[in-house]
Amino acid sequence: MQNQTIIQFFHWYYNEEQNLWTKVAAEAAHLKEIGVTMAWLPPAYKSNNAAYDVGYAVYDLFDLGEFDQKGAVNTRYGHKDEYINAIDALHDNGISALADIVFNHKAGGDELEKIKVRTVNPDNREEFTSDVFEIEAWTKFTFPGRQGKYSEFIWDHMCFSGVDWAEDLKQTAIYSIQNYLGEGFEKVPSTELGNYDYLMFNDIDYRNKAVIDELKYWGEWVVETTKVDGFRLDAVKHINPDFIIEWLDHLNTKYNRKFFVVAEDWNVVDIEGQLEYIQITDGRTQIFDSLLHHNFYLASQDDSEFDMRTIFDKTLVQINPELAVTFVDNHDSQPLQALESYVEFWFRPLAYAMILLREQGIPCLFFPDIYGGIYDDKNEAGEDVHIDLAIIPDVITMSKIRASLAYGLQREHFDHGNCVGWTREGDDEHENSGLAVLMSTGEEGYKEMEIGKKFAGKTFIDALGNREGELVIDENGWAEFHCNAGSVSVWVLKGE
Repeated sequence: MQNQTIIQFFHWYYNEEQNLWTKVAAEAAHLKEIGVTMAWLPPAYKSNNAAYDVGYAVYDLFDLGEFDQKGAVNTRYGHKDEYINAIDALHDNGISALADIVFNHKAGGDELEKIKVRTVNPDNREEFTSDVFEIEAWTKFTFPGRQGKYSEFIWDHMCFSGVDWAEDLKQTAIYSIQNYLGEGFEKVPSTELGNYDYLMFNDIDYRNKAVIDELKYWGEWVVETTKVDGFRLDAVKHINPDFIIEWLDHLNTKYNRKFFVVAEDWNVVDIEGQLEYIQITDGRTQIFDSLLHHNFYLASQDDSEFDMRTIFDKTLVQINPELAVTFVDNHDSQPLQALESYVEFWFRPLAYAMILLREQGIPCLFFPDIYGGIYDDKNEAGEDVHIDLAIIPDVITMSKIRASLAYGLQREHFDHGNCVGWTREGDDEHENSGLAVLMSTGEEGYKEMEIGKKFAGKTFIDALGNREGELVIDENGWAEFHCNAGSVSVWVLKGE
């Protein structure tokens, strides 16, 4: 079996001349070549601003770029047919497609409704700050451009627990909708701000059975229409986990398979929330290891002051590696985004070595590290900023090495604050497999490491080309491996 590797095939500012779905199809063979087995694609359905929105301000789940709605037929990424063609191209190359699913909210309602609400304290959503009063809100979704094709379900205020805009008052607040489903918000995994059910736009209320039934039906429709193989679930800590369980179990039972699912439960403070989510959902989903990403970010900021012996401490990949999806950065942490915490360029090859070449976790590559990313936006101060995210060639090299060589027993050598490493002994299934990784966040490093007696007398070279020369494994399976200052070397068998 080949090691699994995911790629997030987009970033927040994707702006290339070629639309994204066309690029996916064109790059599918290349992704296979570099060892990718799964491609996470961005939200494919119509958003509130069809042609420009990244996809998370979801309007119509059934419009994959087919209907003239919200200013365009196509989504930002292309037409429905191009999306399906992209998935087919991935499948032709043995790559699974992961659809990005936004179940927390809807945006861009078609009609106003008069609804009863109460305001809540934004810092404590359990605390009401008004009596019941009436506002006009965009809570009715009729999808006039689609005219009932695929589904005739109409969303109204009974489908939502809260909104953030009163059209008649022209005021922003967190308005708790008062209806027969309950006057407060649902119980969700996150207790931040008292109750973090409400995040943005029209918050979907899963106490309404009609909503659950509609989304289960949509799940069937999207699987049968697009042939996706799994899902990335957005913002799960804001969503009733009972619904997530019911929705996933429904699809797995319906199609007699276990879809690959990875959930975004963003937390950079402690691991407890993610472990609780795993317990609540009985391990039904993988989880993005945001704490490991945060450790990478801190290490890249602190240079040699960061103790590399602690890089995996209290991370999901350390505590529950079977359910960890590891990553260096994503669309939320990239420069100028809401959770900006971009890992410095000097440290990125080291971080990728730690997610690609170790036994634990399923790594996720980030689009700009393979293809680059150039864009402009404003910072928090309102200043124009130009961003140029450079391609990291070592990432492609290490992704290929992961697919072909990163197998077998793993021996740890995390015994120095700046210089750490590990070895993989290889296995019989993958020819010439086995490797040794050494990295330093300080001065030039070296370390005696054991790789296994079967390599006795064999010659190794640095596949990244950072170190010249060769080394030979001794009769006991050990050698002194080297790396440059602030760098990483990946030692592999020299070809014949």
